[in-house]
Amino acid sequence: MDTKLFDLNDMVRAGCNDCKGCSDCCRGMGQSILLDPYDIWQLETHLGETFAGLMQEKIELHMEERLILPNLKMQGEAECCGFLNQEGRCGIHAFRPGLCRLFPLGRNYEGQKLQYFLLEDVCPKDRTKVKVKKWLDIPDSRSYTDFLVKWHDLRKNLQKEIAEKEESEPDMIKNRNMELLHIFYEKQYMPEDFFGQFEERLQCFLQ
Repeated sequence: MDTKLFDLNDMVRAGCNDCKGCSDCCRGMGQSILLDPYDIWQLETHLGETFAGLMQEKIELHMEERLILPNLKMQGEAECCGFLNQEGRCGIHAFRPGLCRLFPLGRNYEGQKLQYFLLEDVCPKDRTKVKVKKWLDIPDSRSYTDFLVKWHDLRKNLQKEIAEKEESEPDMIKNRNMELLHIFYEKQYMPEDFFGQFEERLQCFLQ
């Protein structure tokens, strides 16, 4: 791709000065704010909630390139994120999902390497330069990056597997998706050591 790519220690013009009351990126996002297992672990741990409980109001499932995945649910006529408070501020900002903390950056995967790029014309704020690592604000950025690469690979390989067999094995889409949802989402996480739990579940899924 021609877009400039950034590593964790690079400076990028992503800072929004704490948004100052703007919540444009928390509205009208449809089903685009996908939630990965780390996001669900964060929500469960900090809200004391289960996946089934979150499904009651805050999140929903949809088909994304042959995979059934959860996303933040937009609510009301204004299509606001369910975690947006009356003051237009994020009620889960300290543990917001990865795509929320990433914005206005995007991810670029090349093999086992993950880099970032700046999305143009998506944020009305005059942005300031900030280090990518600081902007993402993830405590263990190395383990988190390793997780993202493995999760990305798993999704791509599963999509390919389903595409190759969906005509000859029509029940495969449902069965593999139910397995994916159960192992990585429905089965509740313990509060400690997400990355260790993910590795165990990954090996279980790949068996």
